[in-house]
Amino acid sequence: MGTVVRPRSAPETGCPVTGGRPAAPPVPQPVDPDEARTFLEQFYAETSPMVPLDRRLRQVFHEIATTGTYRHTPEELTFGARVAWRNSARCIGRLYWNGLRVRDRRHVTEPAQVAAECVEHLREATRGGRIRSTITVFAPDGPEGPGPRILNEQLIRYAGHRTPDGGVRGDPRYAEFTDQVVAIGWQRPEPLGRFDVLPLMIAGTDGRPRLFDLPRDAVHEVGLQHPEFAWFADLRLRWHAVPAISNMPLVVGGVQYGAAPFNGWYLNTEIGARNLADTDRYDLLPVIAERLGLDTSSVRTLWRDRALIELVRAVQYSFDEAGVTMADHHTESERFLTHVAKEESAGRSCPADWSWIVPPVSGALTAVYHRYYDAPDPDARPAFLPPAS
Repeated sequence: MGTVVRPRSAPETGCPVTGGRPAAPPVPQPVDPDEARTFLEQFYAETSPMVPLDRRLRQVFHEIATTGTYRHTPEELTFGARVAWRNSARCIGRLYWNGLRVRDRRHVTEPAQVAAECVEHLREATRGGRIRSTITVFAPDGPEGPGPRILNEQLIRYAGHRTPDGGVRGDPRYAEFTDQVVAIGWQRPEPLGRFDVLPLMIAGTDGRPRLFDLPRDAVHEVGLQHPEFAWFADLRLRWHAVPAISNMPLVVGGVQYGAAPFNGWYLNTEIGARNLADTDRYDLLPVIAERLGLDTSSVRTLWRDRALIELVRAVQYSFDEAGVTMADHHTESERFLTHVAKEESAGRSCPADWSWIVPPVSGALTAVYHRYYDAPDPDARPAFLPPAS
């Protein structure tokens, strides 16, 4: 499975995640038979299982009555994870929902094993740059207690190191999380870098977080350069290849999987127009504008817009040159409308959050800008739940 460094446990006196004593694990509730029935009816309507529906329902209802929960078949789990992606109203890349690769790791509960499987997830999803959409599903919550939790927002994120002058070196979004892992025992690199990969923080069934560093070979990164400006490489920027969301529980037919990290691949604007450009992230637009020699005396010179386009160009060019899968906002917008048409042809609604579907660069130049969509349904299931859940 690869090497993962020894875990470090939170001290008994308190938990840096909650600020007090270690958080009590959530108390799992019995599965609602109606939720199980609704999911199974959907599963049977869209697939062709060998076991008749009425027999499967009897099995599931008996299991719920006896144990408070039930176990999905591998086929049900795969279908549920894929449909959860299909129901994700904020994702523009849902055309590929039926190709999601599902890694069934429901037998894994211990933090060290979860960490090892997360490392393997990254290796298998990266494939040398040919990114594959992948989800790894760990042990669910059940009557015997909660399953594991991954407390990182994504499997790969960069540290934010607070500096004496009140600034942050690295990614300011993760300054607080960096403080938390340091409180547990993570050693900050020396010297402090702008792209130091954070460790995984994983809680087992006892709710206590433990830390695991990601091996170097599990984190594929792309150094950024520009197709025209040689000076861009001097900025020594880079970004990781796999965006693997890891703190959103997966719920399928009433069963909740608290740890189910999943990834697609990056859209160019996610990195160039948000991660590297937002003022509360790396805030690189003033740096780019200065190198370009732009007039930054007023927003009316549109210096931010011009710098933003060159930053997105650099990201897209660099990933292409490195042979790493990356979507562009124009192509992906067209593909999303293809997905909407397919869903409508199948007689299904395709909820979408307009503010997330329209890209943050050149919105009006993309097809997704010029129409509205079905409103997101917070009760749609299967689903990836907000982290607070």
